[in-house]
Amino acid sequence: MFHTFLRGLCHSIDIIVMLTGKAAAYLMPLLAGIVAFEVFARYVLDSPTIWAYDLSLFLFGYVTALGGAYAQQKRAHINVDILYLRVSPKTKSVFNVIGFAMGIFFLIIIVKLSTGKLLEALEYDYRRQSEWAPPMYHFWVMMIIACALFIAQLARDTLNDIYYLATGTPLLKQKEGTHHGH
Repeated sequence: MFHTFLRGLCHSIDIIVMLTGKAAAYLMPLLAGIVAFEVFARYVLDSPTIWAYDLSLFLFGYVTALGGAYAQQKRAHINVDILYLRVSPKTKSVFNVIGFAMGIFFLIIIVKLSTGKLLEALEYDYRRQSEWAPPMYHFWVMMIIACALFIAQLARDTLNDIYYLATGTPLLKQKEGTHHGH
């Protein structure tokens, strides 16, 4: 029963993170189109926009921040393999739990700071200091969501490794290449 609950929780996190990561990836063509339009407007029409730079900055921030948890899910982040590849699967899991805990701690700090920035942005109507001057609150909302997704993914990965350390068997069947060592 508890095993089934844990597996269901992990699968739910996997689905939410995957859908968010793929949705964020769909912003890339939009970002490329905005940049291309700005180049065309600036150099061909000799009439640069006031909005393209700010919008491209926001979209780039959305893509990279919202894609972080998905990159973790796909194990696309950098790892120090010189030691990691030489240890047993159980030691790898210990390394993972320590690293994931540090990541969660750091992300909790970012959520706390982003929440403060969001409240300030709403209270004082903070805007980008540009000619277009779009509001900033949405950026901080996105940062909180992105960090929450990353925390959920790291918690899911931690749970998987702790289960493996406790039982000697993986909680979830691993897709090839998605989890180091087991």
